[in-house]
Amino acid sequence: MSDPIENAPAAAPSLATPVGKPAKPQKKEDSFPVFLIKLVLVVAIFRSFIFSPFNIPSESMLPRLENGDYLLAAKWPYGYSKYSLPFSLPLVPGRWFAAQPKRGDVAIFKAPPGNDVDYIKRVIGLPGDTIQMIGGVLHINGKPVKKERIADFVIAVSANTNCLTPDFEVEEKDGTATCHYPQFRETLPEGKQYNVLDLGYRPQDDTAPVVIPEGRLFLMGDNRDNSMDSRFPAIEGQGIGLVPQENLVGRATIVMWSTDGSANWFLPWTWFTAARWNRIGGTF
Repeated sequence: MSDPIENAPAAAPSLATPVGKPAKPQKKEDSFPVFLIKLVLVVAIFRSFIFSPFNIPSESMLPRLENGDYLLAAKWPYGYSKYSLPFSLPLVPGRWFAAQPKRGDVAIFKAPPGNDVDYIKRVIGLPGDTIQMIGGVLHINGKPVKKERIADFVIAVSANTNCLTPDFEVEEKDGTATCHYPQFRETLPEGKQYNVLDLGYRPQDDTAPVVIPEGRLFLMGDNRDNSMDSRFPAIEGQGIGLVPQENLVGRATIVMWSTDGSANWFLPWTWFTAARWNRIGGTF
């Protein structure tokens, strides 16, 4: 007689667990501290190597940048050094993937002599160039840069902006106060154009010729009479001298926000009324 157990029909497979497919283990979710660490790492990598936000706290780059602008700087165009990292952590020896800026670039850098504060200026002189100001006209390698007078630059007086002197303040027909500054368009030898302000004669309008050595840059603010830049020696609070290329942090790319400074954190609608919407999205 055959064994009844061996000849018994097979039991029906369970509907809960398909035959041949083992149940998947439940994915374990990260704890909040682990999630926070991952988030910090992602943000640090993004800010160190891709884009980083910067705000404009002064008027040295008028008319292109206004006090209260917030922009994104691309971190890769000039390569990476310790100044690319948060707090300038000395984790990158020298400069990796170093690349030469172009004349006319708007660059963010750590300002000499302290090398601990972010500045933003325009690249004017590259290694090997001779830079000189004569009567308020920029000269590169002995040749004057084309400078054309255009319409005044007009900016509203606000919590972020006051006229440099009362001479430049104008009361408009609607009663609002604005600053009117003489504006010029410069054209670099390569054809790059940008606007600058020239508020009248200043001592820095006439300088001795400076030859830019290897590894250094000559940087200037577009607001020529209100910018402590490479025309002045690298003394704290007086100028930046010739800036080492390893101090470069990034290149300005786009204005992502702009405010006239009148917003109040406790009055949410002022976050929008203070916005300078016409400036948002401007590229370089």
